[in-house]
Amino acid sequence: GRSSIWGACPFFHNEITMSDSPDPLVSENPYAETAPVEAQVVGQSGFNSGCVIAPLLGLAFVGLLVCGGIVVGITLPAVQAAREAARRMSCSNNMKQIGLALHNYHSAYNQLPPAYSVDENGNKLHSWRVAILPFMGQNALYQQIDLSKPWDAPENTVVASTAVSAYACPSKVGDPLMTSYVAVVDPSGMFEGAISTKFGQATDGLASTILFVETEHQNEVHWMSPEDIDMQTLLELSEDDSHQGGGHIVFGDGAVKFITNSIEVGLLEALVTKDGGEDIVGR
Repeated sequence: GRSSIWGACPFFHNEITMSDSPDPLVSENPYAETAPVEAQVVGQSGFNSGCVIAPLLGLAFVGLLVCGGIVVGITLPAVQAAREAARRMSCSNNMKQIGLALHNYHSAYNQLPPAYSVDENGNKLHSWRVAILPFMGQNALYQQIDLSKPWDAPENTVVASTAVSAYACPSKVGDPLMTSYVAVVDPSGMFEGAISTKFGQATDGLASTILFVETEHQNEVHWMSPEDIDMQTLLELSEDDSHQGGGHIVFGDGAVKFITNSIEVGLLEALVTKDGGEDIVGR
């Protein structure tokens, strides 16, 4: 497969204070003898502050609820979008690191690792992701692997239960041992199967040839597993994207690009082939 409005609702709080000290004007009132009678009359028919304050407090509380709801409604989608943008950037960096490791492997051995290693009977053993571990700062982990045994053999249980953070998209959920970073295994692509290829075979140009991709959640595999995806699976675009609207692709030159799931299927197929001679300029 294949991507802030900060609201603030100001509230103002008016504090009403009452003094316990007597009013000096009242104490000097020459008609002090009649004051209790007048006070009693006022108390019966005058202004009652409690009758006004209570509705005002109620209105303020309602305003708080309404404004608070508006703030949450505005900020929550913005926060979620910002978090996904950060995860998408982190995912891109993971794929850059993997692409660099593939280039360093090619520099060391003058070829890319095969999509998977096999035993003498042609049975699949380990993924290309295992082969590049020493070039990703994971040589200690690599040294623990029995490469003569399948990835899920008892001898490799400890390593198989170890997650490699660079192989996990930050947007993925579930098992951290699973990866969505896969090769497109096809005779026309950069990963043909058990046969190694060289960058020089990409006569279409490394900038126009896919090295590996980020697939949908449903196609995730264990990072050690010698399984990836084929051309047909790649072209069956779905809505189960690792990121909203699509996913990342790493090209032969190391560039990481985000490809939407609305990409033309024919163009996507042409990008996989390393020597198809397709004209993709302007498409």
